[in-house]
Amino acid sequence: MNPRYALVAARAGHRCEYCHAPEAIFNFPFEVEHVVPPGQLGSDTEDNWGLACRSCNLYKSDEVQHEDPETGKLVGIFHPRQQIWDEHFAVVIDDGVLIGLTPCGRATAARLRLNSTTQCHARQQWARLGLFP
Repeated sequence: MNPRYALVAARAGHRCEYCHAPEAIFNFPFEVEHVVPPGQLGSDTEDNWGLACRSCNLYKSDEVQHEDPETGKLVGIFHPRQQIWDEHFAVVIDDGVLIGLTPCGRATAARLRLNSTTQCHARQQWARLGLFP
């Protein structure tokens, strides 16, 4: 287990800091990742560590920017150490969709594929179990 896991997971409330998936529903711990990857000059310090589910971590990869699907402009993706999730995303519980409220939110939703059919169905189930949002 990553030695940083306990600190990062507790700070994140045991939720993916990108899609807000509840870690409790999975059968393995979420991943400690670099919000800004070292390859993008990100530091290896506490203020650059985030908790991510496997899906978000894979799709995010080493990217820090993505195109806003609404404007076509390249914007930064969500940074959980510097931004507030509720300012960039809203949840439609009935269908499990995460809506990007800002260019950053829309770009993040697109890059991380936050509204795939699988993700939306999972969110609906988590909501029924009282684990989401």
